[in-house]
Amino acid sequence: AMAMGHVILKDFYFPEKGERSAYFDNYVRRYTDMPMLVMLKEKVLPSGETVMVPDRYVRASDFNGKLGAANNPEWKTVALDMSGKVVLPNGAIGFRWGADGRADQGQWNLEAKEARHGTEVKLKLTVMEGEQASAETAKVGFPYFGGIVSEHFPNNATGDAANNVLVRTVPVQRISLGKAGDQREALVATVFDLQVANYGVARGLPGEMAARDFNDDTPYTPAWQERITGTPREQLITVAHQFAENADKTHGKSMVIIGAAMNHWFHADMNYRGVINMLMMCGCIGQSGGGWAHYVGQEKLRPQTGWTVLAFALDWIRPPRQMNGTSFFYAHTDQWRYETVGVDEILSPLADKAKFGGSMIDYNVRAERMGWLPSAPQLKTNPIEVVRAAEAANMDPKDYLVKGLKDGSQVMSCEDPDHPNNWPRNMFVWRSNILGSSGKGHEYFLKHLLGTKNGVQGKDLGREEGRPTEVVWHDQAPE
Repeated sequence: AMAMGHVILKDFYFPEKGERSAYFDNYVRRYTDMPMLVMLKEKVLPSGETVMVPDRYVRASDFNGKLGAANNPEWKTVALDMSGKVVLPNGAIGFRWGADGRADQGQWNLEAKEARHGTEVKLKLTVMEGEQASAETAKVGFPYFGGIVSEHFPNNATGDAANNVLVRTVPVQRISLGKAGDQREALVATVFDLQVANYGVARGLPGEMAARDFNDDTPYTPAWQERITGTPREQLITVAHQFAENADKTHGKSMVIIGAAMNHWFHADMNYRGVINMLMMCGCIGQSGGGWAHYVGQEKLRPQTGWTVLAFALDWIRPPRQMNGTSFFYAHTDQWRYETVGVDEILSPLADKAKFGGSMIDYNVRAERMGWLPSAPQLKTNPIEVVRAAEAANMDPKDYLVKGLKDGSQVMSCEDPDHPNNWPRNMFVWRSNILGSSGKGHEYFLKHLLGTKNGVQGKDLGREEGRPTEVVWHDQAPE
């Protein structure tokens, strides 16, 4: 998928002959985050070289007056229009929620409009186009995982990927942030410019670090993938051209069909992102006859709109806080007790290893505790009892719970999944065979979730090995 994306970007966005696909260009400007601005920050690599690395989106809250965004300015991304001005386009998640009657109500959509005054706007894909075009470039580092040596999988650690950091040339622009009297300059790039650079696509920049052609063995060219997958580069180029050409001519009616095979892998989400990128480049998502036809799970998701209203009382409160199944079963089948893969093994080479150590379950717990990841069950104490205790103390239940979490009298379930109070006891399974075929780690389900005969052969981490720091360890796991 990454190599196909490289071909699509090179031949349909930066063709040597002819013009860029007008359909693709319009689609990614309007319906993706590719025009949005991203902050860059300095990073010193182990080699001693100083590069810039992507940090986070630029937000309305970064500007003087918050660009007039009184509602959720921290959740509204910004872009440049063709005149070179910073604009606040419709559609960011910050427009989704807020009090009824707010000024930005009804702007959670992908209309090509400036949110502050409703005028039509065309966003810059690259800082190099339009008025006030920037000619400045910067060396930007991107993490690379294809060079990791493994006895089980082929790798490609050649050339510029040898140190697991790709240094690419990216067009950048300087903008002013902050309040009057406390202004600062920020170096920014569009998502599009960063993406093109990460894919290694040459576009004629001065001193450009990119692939010379499709036969250059550098990430993410057809030649590069051939060493890993064995797929002949000529076949990949042909399929990529056919997929993109059809999407261009039919306005997005090219489709990817993927199911359980890729879905089983530990890094399935990253593989999926490579495919999704390709679909966005070709304007396929949301188009009838195009996009992604995932043949596992659709039978569950299609009726979800109907049953979630009943299951999660959406007539009372929105949005529902639904926990992802992976985290739920990872915790309650006790697979974390056997986990030997450390976070440091999958960490980006650009991240600070001193800050990001520990085990997988630790990061689930932190995300749940900070409200990023919905969790079930939520509290070690039955919520009904929490309300009763709050009423007895003449306190609002919310205030009572916050106080309890702060002083330790209330504990989140995710911090002690093996305690009997936190075991799941009722399961309603909708069109699935989780105990027969679809559960990842079937034997752990049998041993720890059901407590029945099983074929688990490995030993848990025990007393001495790399146990988690955020989770209570019970010497005897539930069986």
